[in-house]
Amino acid sequence: MDAPLTAPIPLMTILVILSYFIGSIPFGLLIALLKGVDLRNVGSGNIGATNVFRSVGKTWGIGAFLLDALKGFLPAFVFPLLLTDSSPGWLGIACGAAAVVGHNWPVWLGFKGGKGVSTSAGMLLGIAPAAVGLGFGVFAITVVLTRWVSLGSILAAVTVAAAGLYLYAQNNPLLAGVLVVMGLLVVVKHRANIRRLLNGTEPRILGQKSGSVLDN
Repeated sequence: MDAPLTAPIPLMTILVILSYFIGSIPFGLLIALLKGVDLRNVGSGNIGATNVFRSVGKTWGIGAFLLDALKGFLPAFVFPLLLTDSSPGWLGIACGAAAVVGHNWPVWLGFKGGKGVSTSAGMLLGIAPAAVGLGFGVFAITVVLTRWVSLGSILAAVTVAAAGLYLYAQNNPLLAGVLVVMGLLVVVKHRANIRRLLNGTEPRILGQKSGSVLDN
């Protein structure tokens, strides 16, 4: 019997590397620069969508969020389809994770990027929609009740990690492990927000002019 065909390792390696460079495109920074604003010098100094939202405007912030999510979704969902039946199950996970790494540590900006929330959400939508759905529900409820986007992001990350263990640990332990690591990464990237939440100094999404609650 002939051995099953698999995609060439060099090709898969190229897709993972390409995913990193796609993830490292700083859409938030580029959008703000088009409006004459350098995000690195205003607000929180972060290149994420919320700093665009606060420093440039709501519409531009939503656009930055969607683009950041798209650069996580495309590598995770679309790239494996390019290899048809020869795509291994781990390729979407690897490409999506590489995009998140690119967003958090973009080579173009001295490896100083965002916090990975929107890009992670896009990746999860491509490979684990049930987990991201639960996470988004927790995020939305938390933000509506508290107006703290940072708290919503932290709780959503914890929810996604827990959902990954519950939904995928038995049949897909690699995916479950990746979701846990991604959730922990989001929490760690929000450590300054956690300190402000504990100190009672974290600004809310509405009615505040300074500070940052979530820098994707």
